[in-house]
Amino acid sequence: MHQNRYKPENRNSEQPPDTQMVYGIRPVMEAIDQGREFEKIFIGRGVKGDRIVELKALLKSKDISWQEVPVEKLNSLTRKNHQDVICFISPVDFYNLGNLVQGLFEKGLTPFLLLLDRITDVRNFGAIARTAECAGVHAIVIPEKGAAQVSADSIRTSAGALGRIPVCREKNLEKTVRYLQHSGIKVIGATEKGKEYTFNVSLEGPLAIVMGSEEDGISGEILRICDSLVRIPMIGHTASLNVSVACGVILFEALRQRMSSQK
Repeated sequence: MHQNRYKPENRNSEQPPDTQMVYGIRPVMEAIDQGREFEKIFIGRGVKGDRIVELKALLKSKDISWQEVPVEKLNSLTRKNHQDVICFISPVDFYNLGNLVQGLFEKGLTPFLLLLDRITDVRNFGAIARTAECAGVHAIVIPEKGAAQVSADSIRTSAGALGRIPVCREKNLEKTVRYLQHSGIKVIGATEKGKEYTFNVSLEGPLAIVMGSEEDGISGEILRICDSLVRIPMIGHTASLNVSVACGVILFEALRQRMSSQK
């Protein structure tokens, strides 16, 4: 059945630690060489020097993004000698989406994925992860930029689910959607612009559901390439649902349909 749990081999089953801040050029470079996963890397804007050049070259060689920020921001993060470099190490490991999808198909499972576009609130993210894990979602996909941080707060809000469900972090969600479609996975966007209600659309088979932020929704470029767009029926006067609640409605409708098809 589709809801059989899929556990990629590199997931650490232990409770992940809190997000760790590392500062200083050499400690950050050592973390890179160790293959650590990063939430954010900040480098002082306009900072020069051979060691900074060496650090940026290492980041480029590992295809790791960084952000240049005013030195004042670095000083606000720590009063210690940060040498114009601060990074935050992720408390969870991120998975390769291609390997994960291939593994699902090889194990005879029906992929059930959740893509989050522009959801930046860590507590919403944690609540969504908790719901997704309960609904049998195989993995959550988030963008590298413009996404909620996988932090101690999001892990606590997820009731530990972020330690159990794989998270994939992709540079470009539009390319990710096209990859999933080429892999035989139907991509459905949840939006008030949808013409069909969730319960009138088939959510069976290989599936990826896209959820957008409460403020901005799903980005236009992704809306245009989704296989279909669905919306939740609403008859009250309130304009919208909290995104984590909306996510729960749609994921469990998908679970209902998928379990019914197995009877």
